[in-house]
Amino acid sequence: MSFNFSKENLQKIEVLKSRYPSPQALSLPCLWMVQYQEGYISLDAIDEISRVIGTPSMEIYRVATFYTMFHLEPQKKLNVQVCKTLSCKLCGSDEILEHLEGKDVNIVHVECLGSCGTAPVMQIDDVNYENLTPDKVDEVLKELK
Repeated sequence: MSFNFSKENLQKIEVLKSRYPSPQALSLPCLWMVQYQEGYISLDAIDEISRVIGTPSMEIYRVATFYTMFHLEPQKKLNVQVCKTLSCKLCGSDEILEHLEGKDVNIVHVECLGSCGTAPVMQIDDVNYENLTPDKVDEVLKELK
């Protein structure tokens, strides 16, 4: 199955090309576009990014596999990123992680979600959920399912 960027995303790429020092610098924005368009990043999509921005496919793949926020397969469960840095730990992220263990979600431990003042925090689909308690986690998961 082949991948093609939507017309809207191709237009966005053309605009971004003028803002970046080289087309190769568009790796991350293009990966995000694919993930938002398709829900995950297929190898065909990596090949298409490579063609559009003139960067070897392996370089695009290397970038996609380096970052935890990119999915190279369709996701069957919610991906819940939980911050594991000091602020969140001190405010109860271990309790949140333990509570999530019994849920039907993929748990990803990440370094910093940039919300230390509202710790503990988790992120689902680029949305931060802050000042968490086990009850608040349950409310969020109920709304999303």
